[in-house]
Formats: sequence, C-alpha cells, structure tokens
Amino acid sequence: MSADPPTGPSPVSPSTPSRTGLDPAWKPSTVAVAAGRPAHSPDQPLNEPIVMASTYVAGGDLEYGRYGNPTWAAFEEALGALEGGRALSFASGLAAVATVLDLVGTDAKVVVPRHAYNGTVMQLGDLEARGRLRTQLVDVTDTDEVVKACDGAALVWLESPTNPALEVADIETIRVAAHEAGAYVVVDNTFATPLLQKPLDLGVDLVVHSATKYLAGHSDVLMGAVVTRSEELYGVLKGRRDLLGAVPGTLEAWLALRGLRTLHLRVERAQANAQELVRRLSAHPAVGEVRYPGFGGIVSVVLAQGALAADLLTHKTRLWVHATSLGGVESTFERRRRWKSEPATIPEGLVRLSVGIEDVDDLWDDLVRALDGVV
Repeated sequence: MSADPPTGPSPVSPSTPSRTGLDPAWKPSTVAVAAGRPAHSPDQPLNEPIVMASTYVAGGDLEYGRYGNPTWAAFEEALGALEGGRALSFASGLAAVATVLDLVGTDAKVVVPRHAYNGTVMQLGDLEARGRLRTQLVDVTDTDEVVKACDGAALVWLESPTNPALEVADIETIRVAAHEAGAYVVVDNTFATPLLQKPLDLGVDLVVHSATKYLAGHSDVLMGAVVTRSEELYGVLKGRRDLLGAVPGTLEAWLALRGLRTLHLRVERAQANAQELVRRLSAHPAVGEVRYPGFGGIVSVVLAQGALAADLLTHKTRLWVHATSLGGVESTFERRRRWKSEPATIPEGLVRLSVGIEDVDDLWDDLVRALDGVV
C-alpha cells in the first residue's frame, strides 16, 4: 500500500484527548507521569489495567483483539502526548519500520543514512534486492548531499544522532527539501527520545521508536511505535497494522507505559553520566576518538589499537555488560563491527556505550580498569 506523498508539512491534528485532562502547559516530565491514565474517579485504579482480551462483545469500537486494546491505547496516549502527535504501538521497532516502508510504492526511491540502525538498513536492502524499492545511502552530516538526494525520492529516512556513529542531521533543512520534492520524512527518534528532540515540531511526517530501548527502559520489552500528526497517515498505518497483525502484547504495552513514567529521570541521569564519562574518556591513552553529539546517553569510542583492543575491553569489565541493544537502566557496550552487517565505514575499533543510571564513579572505575588493560 502507498499513500500520496506530501507537498508540504504534514497537516496538524490534535492528539487523542487525554482521559485525565492533560494541561498543555505541563512540562514533558509531568506529561510522562500523567498521560495515559484512567479518569480520576472514586475506586478506580491509578494505572490502566492489563486487559487480556482477544475477543470483545460486538457493537463497540474494538470488535477484535487485533484492532485495539485499552492497555495499548494508554501507552499510545502517553507517547503521543510526549511527541506531539498520535501514536501507534507495534510488536517491535522493526515491525514499525516495516509498516512505514509499506508507504513507499514499487520502484520508489528511499534516502537513508549510510550509518543507521542495522535492522532498518537490512530491511531496505532486502526490499531493494527483491525489486520493491531503490535506496540511496547518504552522509547525514553533509546536508547538501542529502538535499540533492531528495530529488525524486518518495521517502527520506533520518536518524539524528545516527547509530552507532552519532552523527547529527540538519532535520529542518532536509525536511524542507524533501517536502518540496514530494517525499515523506521519517525520523527515528529512539536515541534522543521526545525529551531531547521533537521531530514533529520540525515538520517531519513520522517519528519511529524502538520502544524496546529508552521508552520502556528496563531491557525486558520488545515493542515499537510510530507517531504522526497526519490523520491520513495515521489511518493508513493503523490499517496496515490491523491487516498484518504487527500488534504488541498487552503485557509488553503495560510494561512500556510503566517504564515511560520514569523516562525523564532515567534520561537525565544517563545523560549526566555520559557527559562526565566523555570528559574522562577523552584523556585516556587507549581511546583514539570519542564520539558524542552533546546530548543523550549513548557514547561511541574508537580504541586506538583497533578491533582486538575493543573486543578485549568488552570482556574485561564487571559492571558494564557486553550486550547489544541499549537504553536500559544498566550500562551496556559492544564492538559494533562484530556484526557482519555493520558498514565498513564504521571503524573496527568502535565500541558503542549505552550509559546507564549507575553511580558514575563506579562506571568509570570499572571502565578505566579495563581500558588500562588494553593500552
């Protein structure tokens, strides 16, 4: 299925009205706590219950478990309020990505960063190999290159910062060029979260999240989400989700919403830890380069002695955990080129660190002992 591309910024429609009457003056930290709750009525629970239902009595709006669930709706309301649009939840981040890519017609061009989430790039590669679409890889730090690539594109996919290179894109300039070319603009906001960046306010059409990461925040949920201000796009994407069945589990949605309640606290602490670690890492002789966009909890370091040193580092710590994924309360890291699908433009010795909320001195002591062992 494809939808007609926009000729300008997406039409704006209000978010789904909150059952708890959100005040538009409330700050994001308050919204994260207050949104997506049942009405404040006597003897009603403070939290949306887990509704385990595949079948509903006919005659209402839900009809069947694949079309909706009150627990999903609570998470979607909260995320939509934070991003400033209407949210749809999915079974995983890649399910959300796949549904968005369904907007692109056959043989249409998709512009995508050369450094981006592996799953997104692999999906695009698979679709291109099967003749479904064409991709053009770009360096998102070269705004002129991206603007030129927008010509003839149906969709421009952005990450800012990129995974794992942590490059920052000029989202607004690229959005203007893409819309002038008649293309949709999508921003994967997983790294920044709506607390640090709100792409819909910059005029993009869609925001994608791996809710597995910062939104849920506890390394125990697989879930994705898409947010938009366009009623047309919302309807198309919901129709695709309903048809394909890429829906989240009820328990996963409940856990993700529970995690969202502390998003502001976790991001604040992780970012403070990351900024202090960046300062200390920059002076260590084992570190050849530190990549950090200035915000967020993700840091990438390139070890001076390459891949072997990076692999040794990830196996010499007690507190830092060698694991893929990111955005949990615990600090994790990995050498990204251990994955064969990671592009060759990512240095062999690059280690992506997902900084958690532990004490920063404990994190540093554990990390510096390992770094001292690979100099």
